[in-house]
Amino acid sequence: MIEQNLKQIKEKLQSTAQKYGVPTPKLVAVSKNHDIDAILKAYQCGQRDFGENRVQELIKKVPLLPSDIRWHLIGTLQTNKVKYIANFIYCIHSVDSEKLLAEIDKQSKKYERINSVMLQINISKEPQKHGCTYEEAKHLLSVVSKYPNVKIIGLMGIAEDTDDKAKILHQFTEIKNFFEESKNIQHPQIQIQELCIGMSNDYELAIQAHSTMVRIGTAIFGSRNKNL
Repeated sequence: MIEQNLKQIKEKLQSTAQKYGVPTPKLVAVSKNHDIDAILKAYQCGQRDFGENRVQELIKKVPLLPSDIRWHLIGTLQTNKVKYIANFIYCIHSVDSEKLLAEIDKQSKKYERINSVMLQINISKEPQKHGCTYEEAKHLLSVVSKYPNVKIIGLMGIAEDTDDKAKILHQFTEIKNFFEESKNIQHPQIQIQELCIGMSNDYELAIQAHSTMVRIGTAIFGSRNKNL
């Protein structure tokens, strides 16, 4: 099932991108609450980018899986958990404060690594959702020089969970416009290349808004195992 789902998703990403005349976005397979066997099945189909929400679950999985997997931390990251992932993480998607930026820098320095991060923006402006405002994101871009072991490579946003496609597209378009502005920043630690928007239920709208990376879990792996 996973093999078939993955094939269908990749074909859909490609055809949707062709429809809107944009490059096919990278696929991050969201493996949170899915077991090692499920991840291995996707890996055997050629998938290398996997996204996890919780540090605790991630660090249990990493030693049991192939070393060439590119792990993305896509969930909220507490500062006291950074030390557990700084030595291997491929990209942290959820940076929304200078405090977190500073901690990632501190822990990355211990391993002599420069870790890639994305700024998470609360594009739906919902109070219950994590992420910074556009003004706060500008501030983070302006202070990154203080944190030499961090590189900002993109922006991430989660649209409102609604059936109103026009509202979702508007939120995606706003972050896309900010993404285009940010790409022009000339700074060695700011290399904005990724616009990570779109999940299982709205990735077609995200591609319409020129998403370069989508995070899809349920459509690949099926329903989650809450016991993991």
